[in-house]
Amino acid sequence: MEPASHDAYAPAEIALLVENIGVRKAELPFVPLTVLGVLAGAFIAFGAMFFTTTVTGSTAGFGFTRVVGGLAFSLGLVLVLIAGAELFTGNILIVMAWADRKVTSSRLLRNWGVIYVANFIGAAAMAQMFVWSGLLSLGNGAVGDTAVAIAGGKVAIPWLEAFMRGVLCNTLVCLAVWLSLSARTVSGKILAIVFPITAFVALGFEHSVANMYFLSLGWLLDVDGVTLATIAGNLVPVTLGNILGGAVFVALVYWLVYLRPQDPAA
Repeated sequence: MEPASHDAYAPAEIALLVENIGVRKAELPFVPLTVLGVLAGAFIAFGAMFFTTTVTGSTAGFGFTRVVGGLAFSLGLVLVLIAGAELFTGNILIVMAWADRKVTSSRLLRNWGVIYVANFIGAAAMAQMFVWSGLLSLGNGAVGDTAVAIAGGKVAIPWLEAFMRGVLCNTLVCLAVWLSLSARTVSGKILAIVFPITAFVALGFEHSVANMYFLSLGWLLDVDGVTLATIAGNLVPVTLGNILGGAVFVALVYWLVYLRPQDPAA
């Protein structure tokens, strides 16, 4: 019997969906790719703004505050996946189509490069708009103080720690994308997104696109220690970690399980 239309896609079906979507993403023309990349940076910035405001002044305790902040931050990926946008960390999953030789290395790197820059533009633009909006003065300036503390904390993370937090972060982000593709309804997709994203935020992992916003805001606010050099010092290891986490621990693992050509004699 055919499964009901509301049933979730099985993992093997998700693998095929991810591969086919990866092929389409790799072939997107430059203009829509760039515009969708800018949108994704802005969407993640909205989640980061929501997180910053939500955790400000909380007396609920460290753990609970982080969980609530993670729920708020989930807005960013919900907007990306439901409204439609191109996010660097999620597009790491194109590696599945690359491993099956349906996407060339040059098309893969083109997609990542364009999207990374476009995400940065969108995130940085939102940081500037947040400053212009005056919303950092909410709570008698407490929201601004939180933003300062976040930016200062990020540039203080040692290289190896930033890298490993990036690995763990994008493992969860790509799993959130993977799980969202299993759902057939908008509500199902949102529910699939929320738990992994809440977890990575609550655990303190590092997301390169979110950091584009947080660090741009810190630079605009002249936060002590936030310079172009220290911004790069955070984004380089976090980005490399995000690539490793999504490409190896999600894309290649599932490619090996579901899509790798099988030896008939095996």
